[in-house]
Amino acid sequence: MTTVYGNFDLTDFWHNSDYALNKYVEAPLTDELLEEIQKDLGYTLPAAYVELMRHQNGGRPARTCLPTEDFIAWAEDHVAVTGIFGIGREKECSLGGRFGSRFWVDHWGYPPIGVYFADCPSAGHEMICLDYRACGPSGEPSVVHVYQEHDYKISPLAPNFETFIRALVSEEEYDEEDE
Repeated sequence: MTTVYGNFDLTDFWHNSDYALNKYVEAPLTDELLEEIQKDLGYTLPAAYVELMRHQNGGRPARTCLPTEDFIAWAEDHVAVTGIFGIGREKECSLGGRFGSRFWVDHWGYPPIGVYFADCPSAGHEMICLDYRACGPSGEPSVVHVYQEHDYKISPLAPNFETFIRALVSEEEYDEEDE
């Protein structure tokens, strides 16, 4: 059993499809690359993010939904995650890749509030971000959802990255066919 955060079992955390491996999963993280990416981004990544990436550097989680109490985007009660960006530059969906964090700010007009680390199944109209507005570039960021279709509405999701990861649930919990 592989764990992070002391007791969080990673055995079934990642869904390693060909798509995920080709678009998200970077080579194993090195200290040098971590330092370079943080310098490029202008932010210190949370220790919990780095710890997860040291076990697998990006990918598609098996549990892709985060319950929410308020309507945020296309669903009334949750946000869906397509993938979590690895720390690197080689994969399109990595923090320094072609569709990395800066791409969303520079090309799509997302607000420069932190590091966009996860995409949603809306083809760029929603992103998940580490929000550094309250803590500064070296602090512990919260996790927010940014919805481009509603004037880049920012909605809180979790007080920190570890809480965000622990709160992910299976999309089957929201499968309307079962109702």
